[in-house]
Amino acid sequence: MAVSLVDNLKAGEWIELDDKRIKLLADIPRGHKFALAPIEPGKDIVKYGYPIGHALSHIAAGERVHTHNLATSLGDNLQYEYNPVIAKTNTSVENDSSAEAYASTMSKSPVIEGYLRHNGDMGIRNELWILPTVGCVNGSAQAIARRLLRELPDQSNVDDIIAFTHNYGCSQLGADHANTRKALAALARHPNAGGVIVLGLGCENNRIDQLREEIGDYDPDRVKFITAQEVTDEIEEGVRIGRELLAVMRRDKRQPLPFSKLKVGLKCGGSDGLSGITANPLVGLLTDRIVGWGATAVLTEVPEMFGAETILMDRAISREVFNKTVDLINNFKDYFRQSGQPVYENPSPGNKEGGITTLEEKSLGCIQKGGKAPVVGVLEYAQSLYAPGLNLLNAPGNDLVASTALALSGCQLVLFTTGRGTPFGTCVPTLKISTNTQLAQHKPGWIDFNAGTLIVDESPSTALDRLTDEIVAVADGKKVKQEINGYREISIFKTGVTL
Repeated sequence: MAVSLVDNLKAGEWIELDDKRIKLLADIPRGHKFALAPIEPGKDIVKYGYPIGHALSHIAAGERVHTHNLATSLGDNLQYEYNPVIAKTNTSVENDSSAEAYASTMSKSPVIEGYLRHNGDMGIRNELWILPTVGCVNGSAQAIARRLLRELPDQSNVDDIIAFTHNYGCSQLGADHANTRKALAALARHPNAGGVIVLGLGCENNRIDQLREEIGDYDPDRVKFITAQEVTDEIEEGVRIGRELLAVMRRDKRQPLPFSKLKVGLKCGGSDGLSGITANPLVGLLTDRIVGWGATAVLTEVPEMFGAETILMDRAISREVFNKTVDLINNFKDYFRQSGQPVYENPSPGNKEGGITTLEEKSLGCIQKGGKAPVVGVLEYAQSLYAPGLNLLNAPGNDLVASTALALSGCQLVLFTTGRGTPFGTCVPTLKISTNTQLAQHKPGWIDFNAGTLIVDESPSTALDRLTDEIVAVADGKKVKQEINGYREISIFKTGVTL
C-alpha cells in the first residue's frame, strides 16, 4: 500500500495515519508516494484500492515509491468477463440511492440560456467558423476571418469568428482520409457554430461534394461552400458569404433550454499526483450530477484507461456496450503494437515529476472523471453522440487531439483537469481545473477553477456546487481563460501514411 502527500515532507519526519505512525526514510515531494508497509519484490503496489504496478525491489515502510522501485504490470491484451455493477447515479454527494431521492433531484437541474439550432441541438456559443478542407487554403481562411472580425461590432451576439486551420485533407489514404472528412463534417454540424464557411481548394482528395455528403442534414442558410480555384478571389468571396451568414446569426437569441441538452467532454492533461485525489474525483461528482439531470458526459483518452478498464467494463449497461468497451481497449493496444510501440509508454516526464509513476496509476486517476455513472455508449472517432449519460470515445491521450475529438462528437464544452498547467484550448470552451492551489495562484491566466481547496478546507459538496455554478455560467456565455486569450485550435487524429 502506498499513499500520496499534499505537502513536501522531509526524511526523518513522523507521519500519523489513523492507527499507523510511520517514519519517512526519504524526502517526499508534494503528490508523490511512500509505502505504508513493507512491500516485497514482485508484489502489487496498491493505490486507489487497485494495483498500480509491482515492486522492483524490497520497499520498506516510509520509503519513497516511484520510478526507481515501481514498474508497470501492463502487457498483452486480456480476456475480460462481464461482471455488471451498475451504480445509481445521484445529483447529490450523499449516499442516498432510493428511487424517491433520485427522482426528487431531477427538478433541481438548472436551465441553460443557449441557442436552439434547427435540428434541436443546443449551442452555448454563436460563432462563425471557417473550415479549410485542405491545409493549402489555411492562409486564405485566416485572411477571411481577419477581414470579418474587423467589421464585427463591439456589441454583437456573434461571439467570435475563427478559422480552424489544419495540415490535412490531401495526400492521405484510408483511415486518415476518412478521419479528416468525418472531423470537418462534424465541425460543420456543431451547434456552437451559428454559421460555417467550408473553404476548399479544388484539387484535393477531400473534395467538397464528398464532404457535403458526409455532413448530411444541414441548414443551407448556415453552412456555405467555396472552392478557391473556381472563383477569382476566394478571400473576397469568403468575406461576401461571411457577411450574409453574420446577418443571419445576428438574429439568434439565447433562450432558456433544458440542462439535458448539455454535452460535456472530460479530459485531463499535465496530470500530477493530486489529479486522482482532488480535480478528477470532483469532476466525477459533477458527471454523476449532470447524468442524473439527463445530460451527457464523454470520457476519452483510451490509453489512459489501460489498467483501469475493468472498472468501466463492469459499469456497461449491456453486454453489447461491454463488448464495445473491450474492443475499444484491445484495438488501441493493437494500434500501439502495429506501430512498434509498447502499450505502457506513458506517463510523460511532467507526470512523473508530479508524482505519477505508472500508466495504471495515471489511468486509475483519469477514469475518476467518469464518476460512478453507468456506461451507456461507446463511440468511434468523430461519431455523434446518440445516448444521454456517460459515453466512452475512441481517441488518444494527446491533449489537443482528444479535446478536439470530444467536440467532434458534439460536446459544447470540455472540462480539463491539470496539475501542471497548460494554456491551450480547442474549438469549444475548454475550462481548466487545477488539482492544486499553487498552480491556480501561479497561472491565473490559464486556470478557471481551483480544486486544490479540497485538500485544505472545502467539502466535496461545496466544491461540487461551485463547479456546477461555473459550468452553468460558461454555458450561459461566460468566457473561459482560453477563449479570453484567443487560444482556439483543432487537431485531427492521424495514424497512417502521408503521400
